[in-house]
Amino acid sequence: MSKKAPRAALKLHMKKNTNIRIGKNADLMAQLNLLVVLHRLAEESRVKAFEEKSATIKVHHVRAVAKKMLKSTRG
Repeated sequence: MSKKAPRAALKLHMKKNTNIRIGKNADLMAQLNLLVVLHRLAEESRVKAFEEKSATIKVHHVRAVAKKMLKSTRG
């Protein structure tokens, strides 16, 4: 991922709720969190593809893992 999200746009979305205080680098923490989630999704998709003896990660691998990840966070 070579391009970063614009910091101004992230700050704008984060400051829409004025009741919450936001730190100086909250937008960078949001970007870091996104990268961690994407990395975890890629790793688990790779494992799912390996379990199905597939050489490539396909869309259905990513969707299955994402669905499982959403269920575990909402639990």
